[in-house]
Amino acid sequence: MPYVNLQIITGATREQKEQIVQQFTNTLVEVLGKKPEHTHIVIQEIEDENWGYAGILTDEFRKKSEE
Repeated sequence: MPYVNLQIITGATREQKEQIVQQFTNTLVEVLGKKPEHTHIVIQEIEDENWGYAGILTDEFRKKSEE
């Protein structure tokens, strides 16, 4: 029973999440021969102020990138 836990920064649409679940499931079916009905995908959305990147919080990194 495959279990995938994907953590992303908030902002993905429902349609994007559906596409992620479909494509991850298809990959596990094609590559490992797993059954779709036994495959679990969990998407956890994390606020960018709770995610660090390049030594700073992601919200600050994005602000600096926009300057």
